[in-house]
Amino acid sequence: MRYLPHTAEDRQAMLATIGLANDDALFVDVPAHARLSGPVAGLSLTKSEIEVERHLQALAAKNRPAGSMASFLGCGAYRHHVPASVDYIIQRGEFLTSYTPYQPEIAQGTLQYLFEFQTQVALLTGMEVANASMYDAATACVEAVMMANRITRRGKAILSGALHPHYRETVETHGRFSGFAVEALAPSPDGLKGLAERIDAKTSCVVVQYPNVFGRLEDFSALAAACQKAGALLVCAVPEILSMGAVTPPGDMGADIVVAEGQSIGNPLNFGGPYVGLFAAKEKYVRQMPGRLCGETVDADGKRGWVLTLSTREQHIRREKATSNICTNSGLCALAFTVHLSLLGEQGITQLAALNHAHASLLADKLGAVKGVELLTDAFFNEFALRLPRDAASVVDALVAKGVLAGVPGGRLWPGNADMANLLVVAATETNTQAEMDLFASALAAELGGVL
Repeated sequence: MRYLPHTAEDRQAMLATIGLANDDALFVDVPAHARLSGPVAGLSLTKSEIEVERHLQALAAKNRPAGSMASFLGCGAYRHHVPASVDYIIQRGEFLTSYTPYQPEIAQGTLQYLFEFQTQVALLTGMEVANASMYDAATACVEAVMMANRITRRGKAILSGALHPHYRETVETHGRFSGFAVEALAPSPDGLKGLAERIDAKTSCVVVQYPNVFGRLEDFSALAAACQKAGALLVCAVPEILSMGAVTPPGDMGADIVVAEGQSIGNPLNFGGPYVGLFAAKEKYVRQMPGRLCGETVDADGKRGWVLTLSTREQHIRREKATSNICTNSGLCALAFTVHLSLLGEQGITQLAALNHAHASLLADKLGAVKGVELLTDAFFNEFALRLPRDAASVVDALVAKGVLAGVPGGRLWPGNADMANLLVVAATETNTQAEMDLFASALAAELGGVL
């Protein structure tokens, strides 16, 4: 059964109006090899509701949820405790306003929390202004590069070898279709290596990650100075926003644009999404920022209120003036972020960050003591990289059977890269107990045939 109201005659009339012969002509921009010539093979055209439910339950049963065993997964998605109060507060009526706050008089709840969200992001990152959120860190990273291209009127981005490969691939995809050059360095725990000397007159920005994909914390203030001298911008991507409760914020080291993944605060892992991208910059670049920016004002009676101050997408302004075609902010996820961070407060997030670092330090000591294991990350927050004496993916698979999700193997991050095959990226958060860490260490030692 089709759920479209148009008849065959309706569709033919619409095609005739735009000068096309058939439906297929609407998809000429899609390469032929990417189009299906018929229904998906092996997929039933009809199933009852209960059959669909059973099928989906069977598929779900193949997964190993992070909460079902000791989990040390990270690499941009972190397991943290989200208080039950967060879910309660985000369902309050004040926030159940319309999808888009075009009419401020009926969307004050939405506008207020977005204003507070922006304030929180600016404070965390050490930047002067932040927008009302993006989809996730990877797409926010692309938006930062394109923003740098507009500001500098240049077209080449240099990407650190320690940038998350998913962020790198997202930037490369946009560069290929949007017409800007991307120079990505080979993966290396030393994320600043080789960056400054590659900056030239065509460079619009240099993109670094902090902490980097290997978990390493690096001082990029000298690189920021080199970028400024060359007329390029420094973009900093933060995959674990909780780290800002313990480390020097990027803004204090000279970053021009900061993007981040906000999932760690208020948002559970949730099968990989939806997440919430954070975007902050120096105030002088505010009119080149993508998305929306909410501001504070007063009404005719002098009462405090909130409005959309800047909306720089095509839906709001002339197409040629738009900075981005990002169509929304991750509203509910941003609200959860705001509520959780408000409940934590400055002292709470500092204590939570310290707890994460303490757990990671304890785990690094335990795993580093296993024979054949080398700790590669010399300065970290709650994530670090290990080099194992054999392929890390096989070790991860073996440890699942022992009740441990051991981390993310390098072969999954950099497929086909032999130098990364023995690499294992491990994260520890406040949710990991000492018993889980002991289990991880003993299981790893047993699997590698070593001793603690």
